[in-house]
Amino acid sequence: MGYKTYTCPIARNCGGCEWLAVPYPIQLRRKQEQVESLIGTMAKKDGAPVEPIRGMDEPVHYRHKAATPFAHARGGRVRCGFYAAGTHRIVPCDECLVEDPRARRILNAVARVAERLHIPPYDEDRGTGVLRHAVVRCGWKTDDVLLTLVSRVPELRDERRVVAELRAACPEVASIALNVNDRRTNAILGRRSRTLCGPGIMHDELLGCRFEIGPTSFYQTNPAQTEVLYELALEGLGDATTALDAYCGTGTIGICAAARTDGLRITGVEQVSGAVACAERNARANGVADRCRFVAADATSWMAHEGGGEHFDVVIMDPPRAGSTPEFLTGATALAPQSIVYVSCNVVTQARDLEVLRERGYRLARVTPVDMFPHTKHVECVATLTRK
Repeated sequence: MGYKTYTCPIARNCGGCEWLAVPYPIQLRRKQEQVESLIGTMAKKDGAPVEPIRGMDEPVHYRHKAATPFAHARGGRVRCGFYAAGTHRIVPCDECLVEDPRARRILNAVARVAERLHIPPYDEDRGTGVLRHAVVRCGWKTDDVLLTLVSRVPELRDERRVVAELRAACPEVASIALNVNDRRTNAILGRRSRTLCGPGIMHDELLGCRFEIGPTSFYQTNPAQTEVLYELALEGLGDATTALDAYCGTGTIGICAAARTDGLRITGVEQVSGAVACAERNARANGVADRCRFVAADATSWMAHEGGGEHFDVVIMDPPRAGSTPEFLTGATALAPQSIVYVSCNVVTQARDLEVLRERGYRLARVTPVDMFPHTKHVECVATLTRK
């Protein structure tokens, strides 16, 4: 067909890039068709275009966050890599086509250090052992690298030596954190973290704004396409002077919006208090703290009570994969914003929520798919709605 395809020696066993053998233009066409099948009919009724999907020029090395589990192997070795699809069997990996080239080498180095220092990997069947996972975040616009070790116990034996060995093996790592996860769970990270060396955080940039990222911070895995996603969201703000960022996390979308538009005032709501504190620091670092207010609260409850008397020109919503809730959508429409910008990582739940918003007096003005995860079936989508 004349299309370029990519190869990976562990693709069949890993299963993470299920569409790797599919030429990228065909991947994009499939994702476009998925969005059109789910949202196209209601968009057509509202006279809104489903725009062509925004893909990547070169869909490789786009993941700037990577992780590995650890497990026992023969001869005292520590196994690391990826879980094979649908299993907890670890497939070793020397390098990954879609990750930042630094990431997998650092994660493999952690396993070798654990072997030398006899740090036992976690045994998920027995709930014993120490080292569960490692997570590495690599800056896109910066050289910062943050390594987080995930342990079942709050302290590692001879932590100074652990740090010294890791820094010798991975000199590009500027900061190492220890996250404690003592629960019997499939979740990678626990609630508590502390710094082993360096500042315990890293920084990266989006749309000219600089953001702090900690061990448990939510930060998009593909920063290049995140800029595309955020540009679309900001275009949906129009000439708004007040905006509510209802799932604000560490404030990235709202701060980019405030930095882009003089006079725009942002209110961000986030139930994780640590993320709110980080958002406030990010706002100060980008010189927009006087126009960005962040509230530690459940967004649905806040809109029904404290925020119920406020006016917002736009509500920005970026919910998790499960989508929003009827209660949230009721609260958002009760505020009567002129526009709602819905950023989604799951078009199925987005389509469900868009039907609710349309029933409550809003109409689609624009729908744009974005490919955040090439070689997978996932597609993101930004939909802008306006009030009738």
